Amino acid sequence: MEQRISLITLGVTDLARARAFYESLGWRGREVEETVFFQAGGLALVLWGRDRLAADCGLPDPGTAGFGGIALAHNVRSRQEVDGLLAAAGRAGATITRPAGVTPYGGYAGAITDPDGHPWEIAHNPGFTLAEDGSLVLVLPDFTA
Repeated sequence: MEQRISLITLGVTDLARARAFYESLGWRGREVEETVFFQAGGLALVLWGRDRLAADCGLPDPGTAGFGGIALAHNVRSRQEVDGLLAAAGRAGATITRPAGVTPYGGYAGAITDPDGHPWEIAHNPGFTLAEDGSLVLVLPDFTA
């Protein structure tokens, strides 16, 4: 298996509401057969009916309560961008689950959930470089040396 992710699909309970939320943050999507696709750098973020996604995965849908064990992250170039994006997300209908603050790794981050409860971290990490196109350049220390 090649080391990459092609699509991230979020199961949503109201496709129109979910699309409106992401589009209010500046994302531009295209709907095809009750599925909304957003180009996000080298991958796609997809919105699809939660019940249909669960069935497609061969899993029962336990509902939207609680933490599902996964979080998405959106890194930005400054602390001010973190604050601005958290505020914009709140106005768009997100729930701010962790206000912005200094992180243990020397960064600055906060967290939200979208209207369907999908968690997102909004972060400025001075140890991660963002390319001109917004893609993350991952450079980690070699802990084996």
